[in-house]
Amino acid sequence: MAMKRNGKSPASSESDESVMFFRDVSLGPHETRLRFRLIHFWEAQNPVKKTLIGLEMLLIDEQGTVIQGFIPPGRIKKYLPEMKRGSVYELINFYGSKNKPMYRVADHIATVSFAWNSELSVLHDIPIPFDEDRFRMHSYEDFEANCDLKGDLYDVLGHMKLVDGQALTERPTIDEAKLATTRHIMVHVQSHEGPVMKLYLWDQAATDFCKKFKSYENTPTVLLVTAVNTKRLGGNLALSSMSPTRVFMDYDVQPTIDYFAWLSSNPEIAKQVSAEDAFFECTATIDDVVHGSAWYYIACTGCHSKATKGANSLICTNPRCVKDTTAGVAQYRAKISVYDSSEQGFFVLLGDAGFQLTGRHASELVSSYFEANKDKGPDHEVPVPEALISIVGQTHKFCVKVTDHNFSGNTRAITVTKILPPETSSPTKGSVDNAIAATSMEAVQTGSEVCGPSKSRGDSADEESKRTFDSVDPEKVKRARCEK
Repeated sequence: MAMKRNGKSPASSESDESVMFFRDVSLGPHETRLRFRLIHFWEAQNPVKKTLIGLEMLLIDEQGTVIQGFIPPGRIKKYLPEMKRGSVYELINFYGSKNKPMYRVADHIATVSFAWNSELSVLHDIPIPFDEDRFRMHSYEDFEANCDLKGDLYDVLGHMKLVDGQALTERPTIDEAKLATTRHIMVHVQSHEGPVMKLYLWDQAATDFCKKFKSYENTPTVLLVTAVNTKRLGGNLALSSMSPTRVFMDYDVQPTIDYFAWLSSNPEIAKQVSAEDAFFECTATIDDVVHGSAWYYIACTGCHSKATKGANSLICTNPRCVKDTTAGVAQYRAKISVYDSSEQGFFVLLGDAGFQLTGRHASELVSSYFEANKDKGPDHEVPVPEALISIVGQTHKFCVKVTDHNFSGNTRAITVTKILPPETSSPTKGSVDNAIAATSMEAVQTGSEVCGPSKSRGDSADEESKRTFDSVDPEKVKRARCEK
């Protein structure tokens, strides 16, 4: 058997012409034949200069080996008219270039680059079977390990929990006009019983998702997205689509079919939640400030976690705080009941959210009370101030946070992280209902990117508020009637 350039022996021969398998492709020029199925191709752009780098491809041979392909920009017009996803081709002559270190879509060390003498032709009668696709599914742990490394682009397979902040209990509505402006859709996806991950689909991937989602008669639940980049946004893992990203749902490919079957045989999994904190908007009217529990707490001046009494000073309860002792400062931790036209719920105001509603800091209100009541000792609990009581009856758009804690026990108090300007009209129907559904139906809600965590307090303060309000029975607070 004749040896070809680079010392590679032919994998098979027909009429003295060699056919090389992808596993034998090495770096350097090759005067031989390749046979492969074209899985996918896309334009590679320079993100800074906005110029075309070339046409990239994902190829699979008859042995199921996947390799990346590349056509320089000056040669694209020559080959593009013959290129069709899913077709099988023969390529004569190519150059084995080194696989790029960033944003790889294949494990192979080499890339099949079309050279000056490359010849591409379509194979119509194919006696040898070729796999239609090949995926590189990875787990949450793998995504965490590769976060921000800009190396391999892996595929994610799971079931959708939310589409643009909407649970799948009712078919989500995708606003195409909004999509044209924002250019992205955010999906919360959970792989088997792992943590819920935020998946951002951009540009073409978002458009493909929208078209495919709407094409299903029944609401699709299973999602496979290829070639996602892992990033850390706000300290949390996030997946982001890239140029080679493709989108598949319930019955599109074998992995989604298999996952759909697994999910159908494990219906309780769809109801489980293991998620990082998530945020969404809710428009509601304030019914009352809940009495019977403190509306503030004494916080560490450094991290705003709860401070407790020590022998001679206050001690921060946050083990990660650099302050062993602290002077202490009053921070909001007020529970309010809210309602819209159909439902009632409970929100907890912490830090800046309380200040945005009242216009006064909790420390200022506490200090004013003790200045006016000098006979009260430092352990006296300050009653709910008029500044808080005056917010009853106001309608606001709340940015609220839902955590894993909201899905355990009877907890229904949801943390408010930000207040947007008051609505001029009546509350939107179903806004509070959606918030309550997030806890009762075990679904994490998310929404506008403006709903970020409050920067005025630490997570320990939030945990303290959860412990405080766990024992409150939400049915004991009477909902006010709306006047027509």
